[in-house]
Amino acid sequence: MAEFLVQPDIERDIERDEQTEETEENKWKVIIHNDEVTPFDFVIAILIRIFNLTPVIAEYITYSAHTNGIALVAVLPKTEAERKVGKAHFAARLEGYPLTFTIEPDE
Repeated sequence: MAEFLVQPDIERDIERDEQTEETEENKWKVIIHNDEVTPFDFVIAILIRIFNLTPVIAEYITYSAHTNGIALVAVLPKTEAERKVGKAHFAARLEGYPLTFTIEPDE
């Protein structure tokens, strides 16, 4: 009888490990804070472009932050939350706006 060698699928194993790391990473809340300087349209554009929200949801979150002082934007793995908040802060500072996001553990 001939023996068949089973070749490991290295790429699939690596991909599975990366997915496991992402799903096991703790989730963090991204919070937007109201300020009296940053225009509504700019905030909505940031939420759409960086956080991949629909225009309707972005507008709702912007209005919620305006009326309540803060609003939940998303719940993401920590590294993704940090990356998106960094991009949003960078874009806001380029335009001279004090738009602020924070992250906190999702308990």
